[in-house]
Amino acid sequence: MTTTAPPPGTSPSKTPRRAAVASFLGSAVEYYDFFIFGTAAALIFPHVFFPDADTNAQVMSFATFGFAYIARPIGAIFLGHFGDRIGRQKVLVFTLVLMGMSTFIIGCLPTFSAIGWFAPVFLVLCRLMQGLSAAGEQAGASSMTLEHAPENRRAFFTSWTLTGTQGGQILAALAFIPILAAPDEFTYSIGWRIPFWLSALVVVIAFVVRRSLPESPEFESAKSKGELAKLPVADLLRDHWRDVLRVVLCATIAAVSTVFGSLAIAYGISVGVDKELTLWLVVAANAVAIATQPLFGMLADRIGRKPVFVYGALASAVLMPFYLVSMSQPNMLIVFALSVATFSCGYAASNAVWPAFYNEMFSRRVRFSGVAIGTQLGFLAAGFTPSIVTALGGTGENGWVVISLFTAGIAVLASVAALTARETAHVPTDRLGLDGASRAVEVPEPVAVR
Repeated sequence: MTTTAPPPGTSPSKTPRRAAVASFLGSAVEYYDFFIFGTAAALIFPHVFFPDADTNAQVMSFATFGFAYIARPIGAIFLGHFGDRIGRQKVLVFTLVLMGMSTFIIGCLPTFSAIGWFAPVFLVLCRLMQGLSAAGEQAGASSMTLEHAPENRRAFFTSWTLTGTQGGQILAALAFIPILAAPDEFTYSIGWRIPFWLSALVVVIAFVVRRSLPESPEFESAKSKGELAKLPVADLLRDHWRDVLRVVLCATIAAVSTVFGSLAIAYGISVGVDKELTLWLVVAANAVAIATQPLFGMLADRIGRKPVFVYGALASAVLMPFYLVSMSQPNMLIVFALSVATFSCGYAASNAVWPAFYNEMFSRRVRFSGVAIGTQLGFLAAGFTPSIVTALGGTGENGWVVISLFTAGIAVLASVAALTARETAHVPTDRLGLDGASRAVEVPEPVAVR
């Protein structure tokens, strides 16, 4: 048997495939929990947690969705600190348990008819816990995977973190499709609770996988050399404040996912699309994105992060109005095709690349904190998009215009911010975030990957 030595600069303890699988499963579970709330906020909560199922109830329901995004910057500071101080793996196990617990409790909450306004108050508290958990999930999982990945395949391996997120959105939609097909009496009493209760089962599976994953080699190296930051946030704001601001602006592109997964559902129903069919649109687009996102990651490893990210943002802006207008037409084949084009062939490019793009802006001392804080501040735009755009008439007549203009504005903002960043596709992992790291360096082709 012939053995091959690891390539220069690659630690033998790196396990990129295991890290990618753990990130995929963990993100799928976390965002199954997160997205079932978004689906319920669009279709269920206006009827069970608020007094009247009218436009005001819809706006308030979407506002509860947005409350998680208030908690996320706070969680990012807290979880980022410990992720950079005690390790990525420990924090990721904590976020998984917190998300599963808060989601299960939502399924047990009494409704407005039982306890009045206390019902939405308790709903918001649980949503805040979900937000605290989600604040560290993608940042921690993508940091862990990037630090396990070979030098020239970082975008490919980290793309699986967000591919897991799409898997979670598929599971969320599939969980609600049979519930919505049932009689209303069942749907609005016990039925809507079932997807929330099911989270307890899937959390156990992901917990076992994530618990067994070894800590990031980059973190262990920094720890052994005494390079860990005592106050990661202070170091981050002193040395990387420009990159934090850049990530904040780039991360607003996540609003496209919120528009697609929640707001477009409500708009589609307003123009006559069946509720179950709107969820199948989400399933189809996310299923294709599971295939396209790793391909976009591979492309980014070849041509760079910036061109792929900017393409995804601008393609989302161009395709979104066509997708929304098609919902009012009778040809469902065209609707499905545009759904896939908008999300899987447009937005998926930015979504696949940002885990590598953002992480590579920061050194390993503050990487978890930088990505967590930057993304969560940017994600605030995504969190309140449904509520704001609905209040502006985004789910009413000609609502597609409001939604499309909002999407275009976000896409342009994120693209301009991305273009100001360094290109880091060929910078060695141990040089990321350091002075001179913007200078491209040729990296040897890895011989073997475990």
